Amino acid sequence: MRNFLKQTFASLVGSLLGLIIFSGLGTTGLLLLLVAATSSKNVGPEVKDKSVLVFDLSMKITDGAPSSSEVLQNTLSGVEDKRMTLRKVLETLEKARRDPRIVGIYLDATRTRDATSVGYASLKEVRQALEKFRTAGKKIVAYGGNWSEQEYYLSSVANTIVLNPVGLMEVNGLSSQPIFLAGALQKYGIGVQVVRVGKFKGAVEPLILTKLSPENREQTQKLLDDVWGEWRTTVGTSRKINPQQLQAIADNQAVLEATEAKTSGLIDQVAYIDQVVADLKQLTASKKEDKTFRQITLDNYAQVPGKSLGVERNSKNKIAIVYVEGEIVDGRGETGEVGGDRFAKIFNKLRQDNDVKAVILRINSPGGSATAAEIMQREVRLTREVKPVVVSMGDVAASGGYWIASDSNRIFAEPNTITGSIGVFGVLLNGQKLANDNGITWDSVKTGRYADSQTASRPKSPQELALYQRSVNRIYNMFLNKVSQGRKLPEQKVAEIAQGRVWSGVAAKEIGLVDEIGGLNAAIEYAAKQANLGNDWELQEYPRISSFEERFFGRATEEVQTALGLEGAKLKQSNPLTAEFEKLQQEIGILQKMNDPQGVYARLPFNIKIE
Repeated sequence: MRNFLKQTFASLVGSLLGLIIFSGLGTTGLLLLLVAATSSKNVGPEVKDKSVLVFDLSMKITDGAPSSSEVLQNTLSGVEDKRMTLRKVLETLEKARRDPRIVGIYLDATRTRDATSVGYASLKEVRQALEKFRTAGKKIVAYGGNWSEQEYYLSSVANTIVLNPVGLMEVNGLSSQPIFLAGALQKYGIGVQVVRVGKFKGAVEPLILTKLSPENREQTQKLLDDVWGEWRTTVGTSRKINPQQLQAIADNQAVLEATEAKTSGLIDQVAYIDQVVADLKQLTASKKEDKTFRQITLDNYAQVPGKSLGVERNSKNKIAIVYVEGEIVDGRGETGEVGGDRFAKIFNKLRQDNDVKAVILRINSPGGSATAAEIMQREVRLTREVKPVVVSMGDVAASGGYWIASDSNRIFAEPNTITGSIGVFGVLLNGQKLANDNGITWDSVKTGRYADSQTASRPKSPQELALYQRSVNRIYNMFLNKVSQGRKLPEQKVAEIAQGRVWSGVAAKEIGLVDEIGGLNAAIEYAAKQANLGNDWELQEYPRISSFEERFFGRATEEVQTALGLEGAKLKQSNPLTAEFEKLQQEIGILQKMNDPQGVYARLPFNIKIE
């Protein structure tokens, strides 16, 4: 028996060692293979003479690159997630403008795009890059089957706009349709108490009301009017249609058939895709027997080196772009969140890096934790004392997002950026009725009057609410003071334009919350000028994008756990019903991310979504 056990143990150890060695060699070999593949000289895809750049308008455009967990999750699931960062899109379009091999751009609007993936401020920057391309004497052709306002906003810049004979064009204006949870919370016995400052602080309304308050309706209407006015002016200028005529189309026709769209001057041709391809074959001097025209997709062309075209830079002088995209939360934060501690460390590092001569703070955030916003704002202020800090506002830079922007050297925003919302609130939930209705009760023993004030087992007393209100008032006054000092505005004026009110970029400039109307490129040029860099600089992006091998080996366990479905699957906007379920899912997700240690938040109204 002893020999049997010894032999069995020896066999087991031998097998285990063999497995470890094999696994080690296999992993090492795979790692070496991946490193070799990714470190090979990147010459980029081939670009043939007289090629057309194909821009799929269904592609997601984001500020930051996808996280490593998202990359791995999509790889394992086989899902093709076509996305590019806004800066990469702009850089690629500029490269195409300078490239003599690129003769045109084809805007493909045949696929349905998620309307929430990008806002009008980002689209404005892309549109300006397309206008610059067209001004260079190159042609832009747009083709679609069913155009929404967002897709048409980009497509209207084209030399030729073509709609499928059975296609439709939606020009019915913009809307925002909030979803309210108060009735459901009351039905299921969830108590809600709110402490807030600012009559326009609509962030809490979905939890306590069943419809918009007059103040929230007022600010939402003004915001929509500003964005819609910019849409009509911009589209009308390109199509030589006055804004009043576009308003008449929205009020009287709303959805136009192909022939109606042509008669109204919204499109140039009614044709099928094969006819468009035939025209593009002529543009690219393709042969008749060729299956399609000579082309390269936007994401493939992005990999083409641009140094010879004067797009890529190489310098020891760095301009750092820090992307603040998502909900602001306390701590480090998860994927898609802006963790106050994590971003504070980034600024601390950049402040001490002598190679970094200026910092661009690119904000695309509705705000969130007031504590996290203050931690970040302190680092921004300290950095500004050493080197220029310039803010570029994206689609949304409001409340906590504006908090961290207020103390910069200069703030840039697009006309249709959503900003402001200078206000503070706290939400106190309790499950007393829900529990009591199901036979659950609590009792309490304490050594101080307020020892159990953090409990969710009962509503807060008037005295406890007064404590929370005092905390909210303190944070609000701190917010006003920071805006007043950072923007060099009298506190009384800041108090008048604050109150939690949301403003468009163009309105924010009029009242002094924004310095200039312009996009990311305008902010970069200003930063370079402030740092006296001339043309001797290059960009570095933060948070740093991990390499391919780091994505797969650096945090393998965490990423695999995420990728294997610890997060719930998202509903696709395939029909109006699932779209509303997705809204509900997003509202609940926002509640889950509310982790401020003081329970105080500087955040945009939950559900301002322009559709």
